[in-house]
Amino acid sequence: MPTTPGPVIVVDDDAAVRSALKFALELEGLRVDAYESGPALLAHADLTTAGCLVIDQYMPGMTGLELLARLREQRIDLPAILITARMSDGLRVLAARGGVRQVLEKPLEDGALLDGIRSAMASRLAG
Repeated sequence: MPTTPGPVIVVDDDAAVRSALKFALELEGLRVDAYESGPALLAHADLTTAGCLVIDQYMPGMTGLELLARLREQRIDLPAILITARMSDGLRVLAARGGVRQVLEKPLEDGALLDGIRSAMASRLAG
């Protein structure tokens, strides 16, 4: 297990959100790889050293939970944080069943995402 956290993997179809998350997380000293969709991540990413996932739920073609299920089928068990603009109790239940560590509603509250990422990466390093 690496002693430093691997990159945070951000998957969001909104280019402005994706860019803003990458910029903000890099300002905090984190390495970030960003993808515009689940299929793009599945086609191009080497997740063997990744630290955690930050996945938008509602994307064209493949939702965040569908992406996470595909990753789990491939035995990729990274800690995941789901972000969404449309929160519901049903989504929280489905996310918990899918192994999502945390569900955050957009717009993201100050510090909530960063705290979740640091917690997820610390648990990965300890595991």
